[in-house]
Amino acid sequence: MIRAKSLYQLIVYSILFIIILISFFTLTIIDNTFNEFQAKIKIIKENYTTKQKDLIRQDIANTMKFIKFYHEKYENIKTQEEIKKDIIIAIDKMKNQNDVNDYTFIYDFSGKSIYYPVGKPGKNLYEFTDKNGTKVIKELIKISKRANGGFVEYLWYKPQLKKEVNKISFAMSYKPWNWTIGKGVYLDKIKKLVKEKEREYDQKISNSTLQITSLTIMLVLYSIFIYKNATIIIAKEVREIGKYFKKSQTDEKPINQDKISFSEFRTIVNYANETLTSIKYKKHLLEDINKNLESKVEEKTKELTNLIESQKQFLKNSVHEINTPLAIIQTNIDLLKRNIPDNSYVTNIESGAKIIQYIYDDLSFMIKKDRVEYKKTYLNFSEVLEARLNFFEEIAKSNSLFFITNIEKDIYIKFNKTELQRIIDNNLSNAIKYSYAKSPIYIKLMYIDDIHIEFEVKTSSEKIDNNNKIFNDFYRENNARGGFGLGLRIVKEICDKNFVTIKLDSNEQETKFTYRFKINENTTS
Repeated sequence: MIRAKSLYQLIVYSILFIIILISFFTLTIIDNTFNEFQAKIKIIKENYTTKQKDLIRQDIANTMKFIKFYHEKYENIKTQEEIKKDIIIAIDKMKNQNDVNDYTFIYDFSGKSIYYPVGKPGKNLYEFTDKNGTKVIKELIKISKRANGGFVEYLWYKPQLKKEVNKISFAMSYKPWNWTIGKGVYLDKIKKLVKEKEREYDQKISNSTLQITSLTIMLVLYSIFIYKNATIIIAKEVREIGKYFKKSQTDEKPINQDKISFSEFRTIVNYANETLTSIKYKKHLLEDINKNLESKVEEKTKELTNLIESQKQFLKNSVHEINTPLAIIQTNIDLLKRNIPDNSYVTNIESGAKIIQYIYDDLSFMIKKDRVEYKKTYLNFSEVLEARLNFFEEIAKSNSLFFITNIEKDIYIKFNKTELQRIIDNNLSNAIKYSYAKSPIYIKLMYIDDIHIEFEVKTSSEKIDNNNKIFNDFYRENNARGGFGLGLRIVKEICDKNFVTIKLDSNEQETKFTYRFKINENTTS
């Protein structure tokens, strides 16, 4: 191409170079796509197995916590057999009704079946051996006795396929009852995923080949078109027009059309002259428009400022007017509870009233925070937290949730009570709003060292994808759950003001908010 002495030679050399270059890129793309495919297959297998193992491990860990919690709660109230029966019923209700393969199984240490959704309990499978020689139940019981349990891989019959396929299960033991509790997942889905990726790979190669072939043909045809229509005269005319354009940039005179031979290029020159004239006119016009816009913007800014002030005053009046009917509602609910105790309708009404109360408290705080000084006093954090848990207990119950607490007694902190209550309330409200049904909400309050304490709220809920936006004004991770998106913004402002650090950990299994407070604002960390 560098040695070409004519336009013809340049185009011929360019076409040959393009064909060689595209052929090389075609082979490179196919090779890279194949290597990428092999790497993806390996990652898919590893990720699928790891994810499934994490899911069943977390499910069994949650089940163990539930069993321990229920056993300890009713140990002195019910018999052991009644407790076991209640737990088995609860586990059966928590299984996925839409997936027969998603279930929890329980065996005692002798290998006898305590709970298995398919089949009758009581059958002893301690010596059951799969086709690979694995004593499945024996190995599960053995590994469950480890401190953190473990995994066992084996062959197990899958009804949908009517044959035995690879399965991996995680098991832990509940030693007070000599129970092995486990859950498994079939691994045959990996083959299906691999086949899908193979089809995607074949389609990708076909598409790439077709695109490259089409591109090659288009480039060759385009080059031939350029060769047939490009002439020395046209090139000369283009250079001449270029000279005139350069001159017009300095002296602002129109281009002389008498030195242009072709009518097509004269048309271009005519357009260029008109464009230069139009640019000058529009420049002055824009200057006038900008001046007019500045005055309009100033006028609209004043109108918006007045509107915002009116909205603020409306919000203040609304919050003030809500307080009285809300108090009347709460009073009548208390009277109803005396006359009709343990009534689900009254419980739901009370839950709704408390939600309104919580929203009222947030709005009231938003209105007052810039004009009221929130003074700090020494508070019993433990008692404040217990009181707020009692307030939200009915709301949690109406949403099929329950609290599991680990609260150290008599933890004192220098903090404003109203601000502390906003932090607690917004975290408890969000935990109830976003937790999976029938799951526990874990609350922890404890000393970390001599100058710090930690308040933690952990839920079983969907992963938070935008950790950096969750504390923004009016942001909601899930619009279907309702709310104004102000709660965590209020929490962030209070924490920043009082040097409280926030840590957010979220994955597919759980979400945890951790707040670290200084016991005394004068201490240094």
